[in-house]
Amino acid sequence: MKITLVGAAGGEVTGSCYVVETKQARILVDCGLFQGGKKSEALNRPPTAPNRRLDAVLLTHGHLDHTGRLPLLAKMGYTGHIYGTPATLDMTGLIVRDSARLQVSDTERKNRKRVRAGQPPQEPLYTPDDAEKLLSQLRPVPYQKPFDAAPGIKAIWADAGHMLGSASIQLIVEEDGATKRVVFSGDLGPRCAPILREFEPFQHADLLFLESTYGGRDHRSLAETVAEFERIVIDAVERGGKMLVPTFAVGRAQLITLLLGKMFRAGKVKPFPVFLDSPMAIEATNIYVKHMELFDAEMKAFIRERPLRADLKTMKPTATADESRAINDVRGACLVMAGAGMCNGGRILHHLRANLWKPSTHVLIVGYQGHGSLGRRLVDGEKEVKIFGEEIAVKATIHTLGGFSAHAGQTDLMKWFDVIAPSKPRVVLAHGEDDQRAALARLIQRRYRLRSKQPKMGEVIEL
Repeated sequence: MKITLVGAAGGEVTGSCYVVETKQARILVDCGLFQGGKKSEALNRPPTAPNRRLDAVLLTHGHLDHTGRLPLLAKMGYTGHIYGTPATLDMTGLIVRDSARLQVSDTERKNRKRVRAGQPPQEPLYTPDDAEKLLSQLRPVPYQKPFDAAPGIKAIWADAGHMLGSASIQLIVEEDGATKRVVFSGDLGPRCAPILREFEPFQHADLLFLESTYGGRDHRSLAETVAEFERIVIDAVERGGKMLVPTFAVGRAQLITLLLGKMFRAGKVKPFPVFLDSPMAIEATNIYVKHMELFDAEMKAFIRERPLRADLKTMKPTATADESRAINDVRGACLVMAGAGMCNGGRILHHLRANLWKPSTHVLIVGYQGHGSLGRRLVDGEKEVKIFGEEIAVKATIHTLGGFSAHAGQTDLMKWFDVIAPSKPRVVLAHGEDDQRAALARLIQRRYRLRSKQPKMGEVIEL
């Protein structure tokens, strides 16, 4: 068996994708888009050649950095099945459609500049038609039930606690009379996070691909982060400031919505205008409502007591561009959730251009910011940034709330690993920057005397 890392390796966090090859079958685990800057985005190529056999694609979850290259498979003629949990497939449809739309609009904008510069136009990476083709290939699988994914390969999905429908995947591979178990952690969520259930670790692996996004550190505790969030909101409301939250449409938007609803219900702040300025986040929230069986017990109890919408009467979903532009005319305190989460596109750029230069503005960074992204530059304290070709002074207060991360920190990663460690797997650390991978490798070596490989992009692991 050979497994090639064609994403989220060599210190790159995005673009997660593995090519698994046996004598009988060839499958992909995830097929994600590279994000974060020109250097990363230049890696967005098909993960496999058009003339190579491909039996199936298995998805750990729906985030763009795990699903965003799927339309490239459709574009090159792949017609096989794509498997994931029901919620993952709902999210995948939403996310790749949005990505395709952005690919086209971004390319049209760049081509206008290229034409003015006398350069030939470029084609988008893929189109909405490519995205629509693959949606008919999606097939749902349940949690914790072995499934024949390809000849000689069974697969089991277990809850990863990262986003709605997220999973770790265990492959049970029969080859040459031997049985081997290969586990892909996928992205693991923090324990005790709101809304979703906790991760369910596997107990056995011969080979483990473990994410290491925060392998070198822990986040602030959720309680401390919520308290800070509430202080920022109360202070901004008292001062009449505008709060901008670059929001990942899936997960973070729903978490911030819940926290605001809890504040209003508890009377910690008088309800003020809240704008969910993201058509994608609006649709994602509807998918959450569709899959409430995946909520944890605390969330189920909270919404049984009273529907969350009853606490959020001042919240307005803004689906159209005109509604989004009208937010600029709002005076006094308000909070705007808009994509994209790394400030590398979407409506948040318009709000930042209109408000970053104002000292009364608060920008709440509530998720991971990739190298090269505008969000990372704001976190790093740059005093001037370029948005749509215009230099904008950064006079706003930038708040980094790392405790809202949907990724497990080092302690929770190890709690997941503690369960599988007794089976003494070969460990491959992926989906993490080099310093984070190295720190997690040292801890695994110290605690279990297991060495961890830190592969380069394109490296092949043999079992």
